[in-house]
Amino acid sequence: MTDRPRATLNDVAVSAGVSVATVSRALRDRGEMSADTRSRVLAAAAELGYSAAGQRRGRPRRGTSLLIDLVLGRFHDPYTEEITVGARTTASELGYDLVLTAERDDPADDWPARIHSRGSAGVIVGLIMPTRPQLALMRRASIPVVLIEPPSETSLLLPSLRTTDSAGAAAAARHLVERGARRFIVIGGAPSYRYGRARVDGFLRTIDEVAPRAPRVQTSAEWSAWDARRACARALAELDGEGPIGVFACTDEMAAGAYRAIADSGRTIPADVLVVGFDDVRGARWLRPSLTTIRQPIRELGSAAVRMLAQAASGGEISTEAVVLPTELVERGSTRTLIGG
Repeated sequence: MTDRPRATLNDVAVSAGVSVATVSRALRDRGEMSADTRSRVLAAAAELGYSAAGQRRGRPRRGTSLLIDLVLGRFHDPYTEEITVGARTTASELGYDLVLTAERDDPADDWPARIHSRGSAGVIVGLIMPTRPQLALMRRASIPVVLIEPPSETSLLLPSLRTTDSAGAAAAARHLVERGARRFIVIGGAPSYRYGRARVDGFLRTIDEVAPRAPRVQTSAEWSAWDARRACARALAELDGEGPIGVFACTDEMAAGAYRAIADSGRTIPADVLVVGFDDVRGARWLRPSLTTIRQPIRELGSAAVRMLAQAASGGEISTEAVVLPTELVERGSTRTLIGG
């Protein structure tokens, strides 16, 4: 038996449908060309196993590249900072370096080719869903992928970590009723990601069980405080009936926007309106009054993903069954009011 012949520049050029000169410039990151062309060349080179040294690239032997990539669509917000801290701390404990890789909003983004070229031990993909071609490239390189809070369900068998979104929202609904709320607003997220839908559904289903005749308004906002302020203001104007209002927002940031809308309407928290968020990022404690919220184990998600990849790098198997970590309600000032009314 003999190995497959080593790929050449010409092989890559034929596969990518470009000239040999273009392949050379793309691989050396020289010259001007479209992002689509560069990405196509890199993907063709990776698929054929081409390297400048004439060696096929793939996942290196353990000990030659102790890297784990964390791929996120954004960094430097409270949620992703917590994910990063959890992943970085555990990676360091296990002897790995964590590489932060940004997924750009560009169909020609070549982050899988970059990861392939450096031979990472594994990839954590957070809050985004990789495409089939991207996953195929990782699979050909034998680089395992773990998803954190995938935004949609998929038929692909991929290891994933998520939290009890529906159960957490159900706890929020019961808490608001117990604390005296008689009318309800739920602010979902747009786009309607999997975890956002689960939170809205869990909240409304529980309200139907424990307060079936209570007036409620379901609204949605972009995943931001500014848009949640607008959505909450509109919902407050539409809400009929009497009695204290309970507001549930799908994130703490959206709850902060609801705070502003409530103040704009002349109401106060928690005397007139009780508010529950979701996440328990640092800013939840800084709101006035401090925000009651559903705590997600965000750092633990990052940590657990690293441990799964380290297990795979040591020859272990990773289950494709979703790992679900529990949420918990953390009561603070935004719902601390007298029961009744």
